[in-house]
Amino acid sequence: MKTVALVTGASRGLGRELAIGLYRSGHRVIVNYKSQRDNPDGILPGSDFLYIRADVGNVEAVMRMRDTIADQIGRLDVIINNAGITKDGLLINYDEEDWDDVMRVNLKGCYNVIKYLTPIMIESGGGNVINIASRSGLRGNPGQAAYSASKAAIMGMTLSLAKELAPFNIRVNCIIPGYMPTDMGKVSRKALETAKRQSLLGTLTRTEDVFFIIEAILKSNSVTGQILSVDSRL
Repeated sequence: MKTVALVTGASRGLGRELAIGLYRSGHRVIVNYKSQRDNPDGILPGSDFLYIRADVGNVEAVMRMRDTIADQIGRLDVIINNAGITKDGLLINYDEEDWDDVMRVNLKGCYNVIKYLTPIMIESGGGNVINIASRSGLRGNPGQAAYSASKAAIMGMTLSLAKELAPFNIRVNCIIPGYMPTDMGKVSRKALETAKRQSLLGTLTRTEDVFFIIEAILKSNSVTGQILSVDSRL
């Protein structure tokens, strides 16, 4: 039986590349996406994908996603919490609505997915949860107080959940991908060029590098409670 992997926010950018990588390495892949305009159906290669539209920050939507996975597949071995947004702005001028939205998607979305979907993973005999964080969660960035706070919280959540879920044979790790020229990364050309200059090698992170780390984690039986960086700026 194929192992089953869920990637949230997988219609484009890093999430899409991770979904493709998991498919090519033999997983049955559940592709989560948020809105109809992001519908990835037909974009990803191959037929062994299950597409589920759900806003991970909405608990009812995540519960419906749980029911769909339980009914249509009946197992879950890998969760990659990749879905995330950023709304940049100096805190003194920052709208409360924007703050709440970043926290709702990035942090509560991670909480919702782990809370409601790991029971399926437990019934499947265990597995891996991999949370995608950011350098901003460690170093901070001006204009990214909300985004940085959400990503720092995800790292703390990872360390706690590794201890909570270990008795169920579930390993929980976190990856800091680095700056990538994906959809989110291309929004600010200035930030992209700054990241390249700050890199020790003068390069940006490739999505393949992130998947390489994920693949290594999935092949291990003992790696858990780790925050792993693919960012040469750290």
